[in-house]
This record gives sequence, C-alpha cells and structure tokens, in this order.
Amino acid sequence: MALMVSISGIRGIVGDGLDPQVLVNFTNAYAEFIKSGKVVIGRDSRITGEMVKSITAGVLMAKGIDVIDIGICPTPTVQYMVKTLGAKGGIAISASHNPNEWNALKLLNGTGQFMSPAEHLEMKKYLDQPAPQYKSWDKIGTYSYYSEGIQIHKNDALNMQWIDKEKIRARKFRVVADCVNGAGLYVIPELLRDLGCEVIEMNCEKSGIFPRLPEPLPENLTETMKAVVEHKADLGVVVDPDADRLVLITDKGEPFSEENTITQAVRWVLSKNPGTVTVNLSTTRAVEDVAASFGCKVERSPVGEANVVDKMKINGSVIGGEGSGGVIYPALHYGRDSLVGVVVTLQHLVEFGGSLSELKSALPQYAIAKMKIDLTTKSPDEVISDLADKYKNEKVSTDDGLRIDFPEYWVHLRKSNTEPIIRVIAEARSMDEAKSVCDKFFSEIKSLL
Repeated sequence: MALMVSISGIRGIVGDGLDPQVLVNFTNAYAEFIKSGKVVIGRDSRITGEMVKSITAGVLMAKGIDVIDIGICPTPTVQYMVKTLGAKGGIAISASHNPNEWNALKLLNGTGQFMSPAEHLEMKKYLDQPAPQYKSWDKIGTYSYYSEGIQIHKNDALNMQWIDKEKIRARKFRVVADCVNGAGLYVIPELLRDLGCEVIEMNCEKSGIFPRLPEPLPENLTETMKAVVEHKADLGVVVDPDADRLVLITDKGEPFSEENTITQAVRWVLSKNPGTVTVNLSTTRAVEDVAASFGCKVERSPVGEANVVDKMKINGSVIGGEGSGGVIYPALHYGRDSLVGVVVTLQHLVEFGGSLSELKSALPQYAIAKMKIDLTTKSPDEVISDLADKYKNEKVSTDDGLRIDFPEYWVHLRKSNTEPIIRVIAEARSMDEAKSVCDKFFSEIKSLL
C-alpha cells in the first residue's frame, strides 16, 4: 500500500505503509522544519493512536523539542491549542474519516494551521537527509501532559460573540449525538449539555473502534437517522473521528446535507457581521445565493482546508469552509471545527425560531452529484486542458482542475493525486439534472480518450 503524502501530512494503513520507520522519518523532517520550541500533539481515539503518538513524541524530544501532549481530542482542538499555548507547531494524529486500520500525522505550523505548500516543500527537503541528527542526553526536549486543552477549546467556543447561551438553553433541544466512538465523544455531548440540551448518546464508547464506516455520509448514518425519529429529537449531530466535520440530521430523520452545514453557518454569520466568504471550488452555489442576499461576495479556493484558509486570510473573510461539513470561523481560529459548527447551528436555530427541517427548506435548494472516470490512455491533465479550451468562452476557473459555471448548473473536474482518474462534481436544481450533467461530461471525457 502506498503512503499518501499531501500538504496536510502523511496517511496510511498501519502495518502496510505507515510503519514506525516512516513515522520516524517524517517526524524528524518536521522537527528540522520547526527547529526548536514547543510542539502540541493530540490524537483521535483509534487504537493505533497511542503507538503513533509514542513514536512521534519520542522523535520530537530526541530532536530537542518540548512536547505538550493534550491527549485524545478533536483535530481542531490541537489547532486551537497551538495558537493558545504559543507553540511552534502541532501534530494531530488522526486519519480523519478513514476506517480503523488507517492513521496519519496532520502537520501544523506555528499558527495552528495546516502547512502552506511552500512550508510543506521546505519540510520535505529534510526527508532526503542521509541520517537524522539527534541531541545529546542533556539537550533532549521535555514531555508534559496538558489535560485542559479540550475544556479551553469548548469554553471559548461557547463564549463566542453573539452566542446567547441562555436563549439556547431555554429551547431545551433534544439531540442525538453520534461521535462514531471517535475523539468527538470526549467533548460534543458535554458541549451540548452545557447548552441545556437533552443528549441521546450514540456511538460514544471509548473503545477506539469505529462501529460503522466512519465517514459521515447518509448511507453510513441510517441507524442514526432512525434514532432521531425514535427519540423524537430536534436534530442529530454527527462528527467524523477527529471531529473537524459536522453533519446534521433534521427532526424528520433526514440528512440536512453537509453542504447546508456551511450554508446555514454563512447565513448566520453574515446576519451579524457582513463580509467576504471563502469556500472551495466544489462547494454549493447556495453559499453565493445566501451571501448575495446580504450584499456580500464569495471567493473560491482550491479544495483543501489549507487552501481555503490561505484565501480567507488574503481577503479577510468573516466565515468560510468546505461543503464536506467543515465550518471555518476565524473569530475563534482558522480551522474546520465541529464545536464551532454545533454552537453556531443551535444559535441560528434559536433565532430562526423553527425546526431544523424548516431551516433546511428556507435555504436555497440544490443537489450535487459526483462520479469518477477511470482514464487508461490519456493523462488527466491533457483531458482537463482539452475541456478548458473547449469551454473557454464560459465562466471557468482552472485554479484546481476545471470548474465551469453555467447559468443553471456548474461542474468541477479534478484529477486524483493517487490514481489515474478524474472526479466529476456537478450541482443543479435537482438530483436528476445534476446526474445528467455528470453523464454529459462523462461522455465528453470518453470522446477525448
């Protein structure tokens, strides 16, 4: 199994690509990039996390770096504590929504964000060193355990501007919380109870084993959707294993949709603080519709949290994120954060006055279809270049593959970095229309092969 390396770090299957030597090599390179100072480390709940953390912490200390271990916690907590503790960097040990056998190092810079492409390239230079250089016995780094990180993050999320905790408590929301036995279980139920919610916990066992496929897609959440109806809950709150993504289920036991997580957050934030919004090129057009209603502009970035954050900083965005359920609210920090998403959602619901299904109906209605096309005889870059030339008179973006905006729909074509395929994402007013757009571009790509 090949190791997956990206600007956010490394990811692989433990025992088949992600082995101790790989962890040593990448942690050594990261330590060379950081140079000195403190590094915050935290992990999700998976059973390989302790092993990965021990190796990572040991290498950092051997390089003379002081390790602050904040334990099992969401990835956004690691990001937030890098900033809060004034550390030089951070490592979140989590393979996000990948199944049990995976793990990963998510490497953060001194601002608590994922490395920029330039920082990633600089770090990779150290991978080619002939032999790692370690400190002598009297110059190794220190290790400390800091248990307050998750509480500080939670409390600061609860105390954000425009959050009226008493009004939320007065609504007495009944919430099904599904944390897939991941890091979210250490904070999400407690956060909800702090807001006066009656919480029905689901998949909140500290076993380190995910009881279902952990990606919070509707097809993996059938039991959770049933539970919302059975318990007559106002909503369901679902997070992935490292709790950076938030997925909601309506009072009717239906998906609120990941795209709507960011859309409703944009709507609430702009009602308080109008300004620029940044989302990635694959995120719903509903964000533009909502922003336009407040006279605000939307900027789009390549896919990936680091890319969204970079563009948010450049244009001073007041809110941003990705259609995968990732809300980035710089008033707290620059990172996808389900804690922020939960608090904003409940405040928005209180102000809206209706149910979550009614709030969904009040948002612009679109449907997104996705497919992938295997290429055998032609490179993805050539195919995308040919299509960009064909549609050059339309509204196009080539910042990340090819996105073409038509009046009634848009399509985004992206190549995979790991296999010879092109992903086709299309959005239209109905699922049938979105699928037919995918089919149309599938045929066009086939004709170019």
